[in-house]
Amino acid sequence: MSQRWADYRVFLGEFVRSFHSTGAILPSGRALARALARHVREGRGPRRILEVGPGTGAVTRWIIDGLDANDTLDLVEVNESFVRRLHERLKNDPLFRPAAERTRILHCPIEEVDGEGTYDVIVSGLPLNNFDADVVAQILDVMLRLLRPGGTMSFFEYVGVRPLRSLVSRRDERTRLRGVGQAIADARQGRAIGRNFVAPNVPPAWVHHLRSSADENQLANSMT
Repeated sequence: MSQRWADYRVFLGEFVRSFHSTGAILPSGRALARALARHVREGRGPRRILEVGPGTGAVTRWIIDGLDANDTLDLVEVNESFVRRLHERLKNDPLFRPAAERTRILHCPIEEVDGEGTYDVIVSGLPLNNFDADVVAQILDVMLRLLRPGGTMSFFEYVGVRPLRSLVSRRDERTRLRGVGQAIADARQGRAIGRNFVAPNVPPAWVHHLRSSADENQLANSMT
């Protein structure tokens, strides 16, 4: 319980300071975290796993729970307060310590992560609806580039956010939201393998699951 309240304090502070990149007032709930980590739990190692935007580790805890002994985990987090909290949890939290020696924390935006076809599973907790449409498209493109052929990628969006915002927003904001929706639709096109509706979350959320195809990666390589 003390770990949870510590996470809430850090998360609430960052929500107040930087809502644009934090995106929620509380960490992801248990049901949402488990849905995002679904393909970690269902797979077998050795695998390389990437979590983008882990925050205080609400989803990381379930990713670690699903790791095989030979899996490795990279955490990409841009927020310095969250990075400190993740280091603390890997050192002191009994739920995190078993994976500490095979976990890296990369303090940078996902756009700065190099590689191609590097990860077997990618899980994103980024608040995509808060970003400009071109930024969302770039983030999704980078994550798909980092995903190996046959690998899975999971990310979420809160239910009804774009339609509700569009009802009360000015034209430029409605244009931005349509662009975000199109970027997500483009990423899912030909790759979607399902989605989960997570009702017991504040607010409720959709979790999208994608799979990269070998043909897609071969095409990308032929164009470089």
